[in-house]
Amino acid sequence: PKSLFWKMPLNYLTFSDLLPHFLVEPDDVYIVKNKPVTLTCRSTPATQIYFKCNGEWVHQDDHLIERTVDPATGLPVMQVMIDISRQQVEKIFGLEDYWCQCVAWSTTGTQKSQKAYVRIAYLRKNFEEEPLGKEVALDQEVLLRCHPPEGVPTAEVEWLKNEEVIDPSADPNYHVTADHNLIIKQARLADTGNYTCVAKNIVARRRSSSASVTVYVNGGWSTWTGWSACSATCGRGWQKRTRSCTNPTPLNGGTSCEGQSVQKSACTATCPVDGGWSEWSKWSACGADCTAWRSRECTQPVPGTGGKDCQGLDLQSQNCTSELCPQTASGPEDVALYVGIVAVALCLLLLLIVVVLVYRRKKEGLDADVADSSILTTGFQPVGIKPTKPGVWPDLTTTTSSYQGSLRSRHEITGKFSVTNGPLLDPLPNGSHTLHNGKLPSDPAEFMNRLSAQSYFKTLPRDTANTSYGTFNFLGGRLTIPNTGVSLLIPPEAIPRGKIYEIYLTVQRKEDVRLPLAGCQTLLSPVVSCGPPGVMLTRPVILSMDHCSDASPENWTMRLKKQSYEGTWEDVLQVGEELPSDPYYCQLEAETCRIFTEQLGRFALVGESLSMVAAKRLKLLLFAPAYCTTLEYSIRVYCMDDTQDVLKEVMQMEKQLGGRLIDEPQVLLFKDSYHNLRLSIHDMPRAHWRSKLLAAYQEIPFYHIWSGSQRSLHCTFTLERLSLSTCELTCQLCVWQVEGEGQSFMQFPCTSQSRPLDSDFLVLDNSAPALAGPSAFQIPYLIRQKICSSLDAPCPHGADWRLLAQRLKLERHLNFFACKASPTSVILDLWEAQHFHSGNLNQLAAVMAEIGKQEAMIFLVTDGEC
Repeated sequence: PKSLFWKMPLNYLTFSDLLPHFLVEPDDVYIVKNKPVTLTCRSTPATQIYFKCNGEWVHQDDHLIERTVDPATGLPVMQVMIDISRQQVEKIFGLEDYWCQCVAWSTTGTQKSQKAYVRIAYLRKNFEEEPLGKEVALDQEVLLRCHPPEGVPTAEVEWLKNEEVIDPSADPNYHVTADHNLIIKQARLADTGNYTCVAKNIVARRRSSSASVTVYVNGGWSTWTGWSACSATCGRGWQKRTRSCTNPTPLNGGTSCEGQSVQKSACTATCPVDGGWSEWSKWSACGADCTAWRSRECTQPVPGTGGKDCQGLDLQSQNCTSELCPQTASGPEDVALYVGIVAVALCLLLLLIVVVLVYRRKKEGLDADVADSSILTTGFQPVGIKPTKPGVWPDLTTTTSSYQGSLRSRHEITGKFSVTNGPLLDPLPNGSHTLHNGKLPSDPAEFMNRLSAQSYFKTLPRDTANTSYGTFNFLGGRLTIPNTGVSLLIPPEAIPRGKIYEIYLTVQRKEDVRLPLAGCQTLLSPVVSCGPPGVMLTRPVILSMDHCSDASPENWTMRLKKQSYEGTWEDVLQVGEELPSDPYYCQLEAETCRIFTEQLGRFALVGESLSMVAAKRLKLLLFAPAYCTTLEYSIRVYCMDDTQDVLKEVMQMEKQLGGRLIDEPQVLLFKDSYHNLRLSIHDMPRAHWRSKLLAAYQEIPFYHIWSGSQRSLHCTFTLERLSLSTCELTCQLCVWQVEGEGQSFMQFPCTSQSRPLDSDFLVLDNSAPALAGPSAFQIPYLIRQKICSSLDAPCPHGADWRLLAQRLKLERHLNFFACKASPTSVILDLWEAQHFHSGNLNQLAAVMAEIGKQEAMIFLVTDGEC
């Protein structure tokens, strides 16, 4: 109305041509549960304000309008509010975000506010990944993972230790990553406790399950005390020294010290000897003072070791005036002098006779010993050895050997080649030989009991199924644990001549060995023990064992770990950076690593990934009951390291459970991407079968697989037949690892057809666990000697051991071979270790021919020369 217009202030008329501007614009809001939210918009000067939501005008009746005047400027101010309910937002939920904005009018024009988004706030109950408890060594890095539940707005995460909030700014040893994981940089004893991941937003507060972290300390020996005094004060006794497991003391389940805490040593204490007088000497001649003297000495025996000195006088005198002193006659003194000279001469003569007799007796004993020891080097001489023509090579395909087993005098063997040390070898009908010493235990358990009784081997498991042992001398031999891929090659001359060693080889159970792993490290091989440690070797032996890394060594840093006498694990070698002077060397192949070592002990290959591309080979196996009489039917899935020893263990376990193999194993590359492994079953005939699982898939945590410390990871799918008459099952098992943008799948066909447990995929090893002497090698001993003598010497045309290594594709190890006394011998050792089961002497002979020898009959040799 005009009346209202004239009553308006003068400044309103002055600023009536202004565009409206917003004093308050609507902000983004969240709807919590079912409580509606209010959007507010305030503008000046404005004649009208309305909200528009998702492009449509809000009805004017839904607006709450309030008009005021700004006291400072006198301009009209208009405020509008609307309420948004949960139902309004849910109508378009999933299609697009719900938004609103307000539009203000003045006499001059219109203005639009910013868009305000309205979202329904929520926080799901289940964490996508919860922290897992673990036991860690002191000072080791600890990683506790937490992936909070999905929520809007995004949940904030905090960590609790024993229900108290962790503040990384107050304790720099804690660090929370951008993806909410908790890192304990160096585990301390005080860090032992229960850790909980808490996620919260405006809706709710969720707690993960608590993860128990135990920081253990492995025990360490203190230094030895000094030797105690001998227990006997006189004669034979004992003395001892001690040490204690207090450096440090084992805590929280850490391993105790291995070895002896007390050492004893025999000692002999010298007994105290009291002095004794010798006989009195004769009286001296009467002196000018009319006195005669005689003496004695404290020499029978001489006092020693704290014994008492002689008591009494050592010199006596008497008056000789009755004998008309002084005496001038010298006859008695001369007689005494002559008698003394004769006595000394007789003593010297007797001493000479005794020396001659002792010398002759020792010489006779020495000759006897030499004769006896010669028997060890003269038995079993080769028969019918013909002289080899210069430059003629032996035939590598001839493997028969003939030895004569009678003992001979050492004078009968001039110019003959000594192959063995005598009675240790017995001839067999087929020319092979086995090693004996008359003390091999008939029961394998007896050997393990005797071995574990030694101080260093108290923790050696008595697992005879995974242990091989034998007795060896300088001819060498081979130990193999069947169906595990683990073997030990003892080359000829590795054991010094005259020595006989009883050697064992065993695959440790992973639960028996606590191998400390840090960061991205993972166990790539079985833990293998060979020993006894401390035996003297004159050249390296070759330990072969499987590994499960992918065929890309550039993605890994691999280290060989060895357990010390104190029980701690030490890095003794980094693969690819070996030095020829080191006591260890590694030949890494696609699925096997071969370790040259001059020291026996407990070994394991550990890898540390250099990027998330690095992958381990997993072998996936499916088992089901051989006979099912109930409606339930369980499929067991094993996800394990792709090594033969783990496969053998799973097969033995399933054989005891009565399981049958559903399909052939498949290999999956499991990447270091921190993502778990998921498994699910699909395409199951719903008319006859149903799954009893509530979730769509099962999940195995990443760390459980990556660490390699679990012996046989598996999960079970429990299915239910709707009828006992249903006997056929066809479905698909999908296995995948989530990798950000994509997923890597592997599918198994599941059928009810059974397969035997010893199918073709198993590498069945029927060789003897222990082979000693020539039977352990493909290349006959004498032929090997001839090859080495010909190729070790440098050849100006290059036809020496370097060309042999190149033909066998071993040129990467030339520096290692070159530092050995016989490079050719080490190359042949490696060839023996690689080709024990599949070696072809004809192929090796062809390689030798390519080296450049021109003689037509270069590889021919008679049987007598073999």
